Amino acid sequence: MKNIANGVWPTMITPYTKDNKIDYDAVLRIIEWYDKQGVAGIFAVCQSSEMFFLDKKERLALADFVVKNTPKHIQVIASGHVAKSRKDQIEEAKAILDTGISSYVFISNQFAAEDEGPDAVERNIEALIDAIPGDSFGIYECPYPYKRVLTPENLKMCAQTGRFSFLKDTCCDPALIKAKLEAVKGSNLKIFNANAATLLETLQMGCAGFSGVMANFHADLYVWLCENYEKAPEKAKLVQDFLGLASVIECQCYPVNAKYHMNLEGVPMELLSRTRDASELTVSRKVEVEELHRLYHYFKKEVLG
Repeated sequence: MKNIANGVWPTMITPYTKDNKIDYDAVLRIIEWYDKQGVAGIFAVCQSSEMFFLDKKERLALADFVVKNTPKHIQVIASGHVAKSRKDQIEEAKAILDTGISSYVFISNQFAAEDEGPDAVERNIEALIDAIPGDSFGIYECPYPYKRVLTPENLKMCAQTGRFSFLKDTCCDPALIKAKLEAVKGSNLKIFNANAATLLETLQMGCAGFSGVMANFHADLYVWLCENYEKAPEKAKLVQDFLGLASVIECQCYPVNAKYHMNLEGVPMELLSRTRDASELTVSRKVEVEELHRLYHYFKKEVLG
């Protein structure tokens, strides 16, 4: 099994050209920005990438491009687990694995219907991994089209297969995360918290890092926290306070606001999205993003030096 690096894993956004095609020049600039921010890995073809609004060819091409153009010291994982039939899910997983990603990430809500229980989840996980010749799988508790948070028992079963290495946890509940960590203790399955507000507490519990949308705004602060929370505990609390409060921008107009913030960072791209109308980023919302951008740079300089 490939070892999944601890640290920060941004959920990569997808930029588009004015004629609504993937803007690969901008994708390359995003990868370069992630590298400068010090991330451990990139989670490509995920919900932030608008994977439900990319067709199969686009999802595969995007995963392949990110793998081929990401520096070797940064790992790449990818999903694309959106097909309805198991046959199509298996075929796409195999194709994306063939791009050379470090781990193929399943979407937890695709394991079973919303009215089905944890037993159905486990049966379908077993059926999928039996049909896919991968040695490293991940799971993302994606909130769309519905949110399924895995139980500690589900995770224990995954860990015992020896083929799971990554969980993007979105439960936002430290007590539940603690139970999940206990369930996978001693295995290769690492848990990455997607919730900024609870990150420090869950790092202290044993989470391997952060994988969330806010790494598209200031990944370097998350990198600092993951690397220094034990060495500088008092400063870590202050960084956590900033990150938790700053993360409310997620509720505004994501991913359009992240694309606007990228532009402010010197990573040019159109504000176009297939999931949100760019006009939702009103003048006042742009001002809020600009204020966050300035405050982030001030905080980094004054607090972290």
